Amino acid sequence: MQFVIYLLMFLMQVTRIYVGIIFIYCLLTWIPGAMDSKLGQLLARLVEPFLGVFDRIIPAIGGIGFSAIIAGFVLYLVERGLGTIIQILAMRYY
Repeated sequence: MQFVIYLLMFLMQVTRIYVGIIFIYCLLTWIPGAMDSKLGQLLARLVEPFLGVFDRIIPAIGGIGFSAIIAGFVLYLVERGLGTIIQILAMRYY
């Protein structure tokens, strides 16, 4: 059972890191030419497939995309859900 709890904790950390990557990606989109750098291209490969799901659901309004905000909120909910599952498992088995 400890393995499951540690696995869920690892997934929580991965979720937090991915939210940070999305945030950095958004900052780079505001800087002219930053997306042409190697870092920008790497972040685009990591983030755009996930954000693309939200782009198809929520179109840009006035040229401003809100997919990153919605994606961050969804990942926040996933992280909170994992935390709740960890708490339930910890109370049940310890």
